[in-house]
Amino acid sequence: MRPTGPLHLGNLAGALRNWLKLQDDYQCYYTIVTWHALSSEYQNSRSIKENTFEVAVDWLSIGLDPERSVLFVQSEVKEHAELHLLLSMITPLPWLERVPTFKEIQRELEDRDLNTYGFLGYPVLQTADILIYKAEVVPVGEDQAPHLELAREICRRFNRFFGDVFPEPQMLLTETPRIAGTDGRKMSKSFNNAIYLKDSPAVIKEKISTMMTDTRRKRRSDPGVPEDCPVFTLHRAFVSEPKREELAALCRVAGIGCLECKQELINSLIELLTPYWEKRQYYERHPQEVWAIFAQGNERARQKARQTINEVREAIGF
Repeated sequence: MRPTGPLHLGNLAGALRNWLKLQDDYQCYYTIVTWHALSSEYQNSRSIKENTFEVAVDWLSIGLDPERSVLFVQSEVKEHAELHLLLSMITPLPWLERVPTFKEIQRELEDRDLNTYGFLGYPVLQTADILIYKAEVVPVGEDQAPHLELAREICRRFNRFFGDVFPEPQMLLTETPRIAGTDGRKMSKSFNNAIYLKDSPAVIKEKISTMMTDTRRKRRSDPGVPEDCPVFTLHRAFVSEPKREELAALCRVAGIGCLECKQELINSLIELLTPYWEKRQYYERHPQEVWAIFAQGNERARQKARQTINEVREAIGF
């Protein structure tokens, strides 16, 4: 994850809940990608350390386990940068220019100058992040699928030139539900419409209470269409299925008002996040413990990355 600030409900629904489950079946490497953040935040680079801490605390508080998974900071494992450099030597420029998210993110972050090599080469660094651990499986949502397919192409090209050093990473396509932000658009920090995991119950209540709903419901007596309601994207992610189906049925016949429906969501979120808030308070009071956990993860990642880089150097002939 890129450290661009504290994490929000979209991150929880789209990635973190899945990451928690993967710990039961895989040896997982989870990294806070500080160099990736620099590709778009280079004019505000001093915020990256603070944001790295925010993400680290969120990960630990939500339940990622440093005993079962390797949690580390990308820029503390220099081998990522070396492999990125070597892969960039063999990656054709048109492969990068065709990545659909390149122009999408430029539009989303139009207030920043992203016409840099670092931003264009983002997928090559991402490929290095994957191959350095000889990853067999990479969990991605549909929006990241083109990046992983490019990583697979670069992997094949490297192996063709230098021998079978890397396994070709397989795609574990995961459901990434669209979570609407407070203005109805996709929840995103850059849109300033996010509900953050660290938000207090009062802030969550305020944000959700003022969210736009199905525009057909101008009056309490008007029936609604839950499938067209931004708030209901949050219900689908965070409210139990029986309660969600009950609320949807009532909405369709105007048997419940939007404020009542929102209150059910608020209650569910507070119940879900209360254990997280308790852990977060602890880690916020003990920052050195957080950094110590990640220092151990950094060293575990380095050991694996060094082995791979040694194999890469030998394969290339250095």
